[in-house]
Amino acid sequence: EVQLVESGGGLVQAGESPRLSCAASRFTFDDYAIGWFRQAPGKEREGVSCISRRDGSKYYADSVKGRFTVSSDNAKNTVYLQMNNVKPEDTAVYYCAAAPLYCSRYELAYDYWGQGTQVTVSS
Repeated sequence: EVQLVESGGGLVQAGESPRLSCAASRFTFDDYAIGWFRQAPGKEREGVSCISRRDGSKYYADSVKGRFTVSSDNAKNTVYLQMNNVKPEDTAVYYCAAAPLYCSRYELAYDYWGQGTQVTVSS
């Protein structure tokens, strides 16, 4: 069974730089794009970033562009989301998800999801 496991969340202060990890197992990493999504209390889940192993493309939501960086470590089958200069509005549960080959803005394109990790940013 395919598994995605997020880690690295917690309570941080505004301006800090936490890093989230998404460890993938039991599938061929090269055949998938890994997306990061987040859901804040009372809000719909939104796409944050994505990286495609197939073509190396990366995408960012406007709200995080210039502050967040997505990367992958192929040897570890792990994708990272480096979050710099976090703000209270970044508070959310962050999920990673896997879609075949290429990134998509549509959640339905993602076949596998992690359980989520909470990031809380205090001001």
